[in-house]
Amino acid sequence: MSQERRVALVTGAATGIGRAVTLALARAGYDVVINYSRSEAAARATAADAEAAGARTLLYQCDVSEDAQVRAMLAACRERFGRLDVLINNAGTTVPIPPKDFEAMTVEAWDRVFAVNVRGLFLVTRAAAPLLREARGCIVNTASIVGLRPGPQPLPYAASKAAVINLTKTLALALAPEVRVNAVAPGWIEGDWMRRMLGEQYESLMARRARYTPLQRCATPEDVAETMMSLIESNRFVTGEVIVVDGGYSSST
Repeated sequence: MSQERRVALVTGAATGIGRAVTLALARAGYDVVINYSRSEAAARATAADAEAAGARTLLYQCDVSEDAQVRAMLAACRERFGRLDVLINNAGTTVPIPPKDFEAMTVEAWDRVFAVNVRGLFLVTRAAAPLLREARGCIVNTASIVGLRPGPQPLPYAASKAAVINLTKTLALALAPEVRVNAVAPGWIEGDWMRRMLGEQYESLMARRARYTPLQRCATPEDVAETMMSLIESNRFVTGEVIVVDGGYSSST
């Protein structure tokens, strides 16, 4: 099998940012490992669209918080493609609990958010590191602007994204010089994630955010994927950085 085509692994690839960057990678000539946890139908649709764009795909169900499953996924990647050039740590979860409602936040809910968003990022990065070093590849992590500044997000989600930002900078040192590590910090993003979080207030709150955004709209998954692709393809001397993708909202409020 030819080893000339580059390979990317995207965690949480079924929907949203994960789907958008998977398709962007496929269009750029990458073969893609499409990781998902529960959304099998959506993951299969993403794989079909990536294949239509010219990519070979490996669809892999895996809970990124479980080390044995993660190591098996990377072993499958090596067996299928023989290499890994790009890792997108995008898998994430949250809980629908307002930040001021302390008593509603159970220890189990807190720990699950950190298990996926923080431990999962570390476990996948650790398992992928040998292949990435061989390829002199790169990692892009999905953080959030609420990891950089206070926002109306559930406490464990905001704290976990702050941890992602710290890990991005720390891993950039630990994996240098072979592997670059950067992150994107999206603001308010259109789509199903925010619809689930905001419920009936989705349209009104997103419109309000757009009015206060210098570029006059909220971000889309494709906006975030575009920035990820820039970090992968163009910014060869950039590592340990966090790029905010929010149309200027956090700079103007």
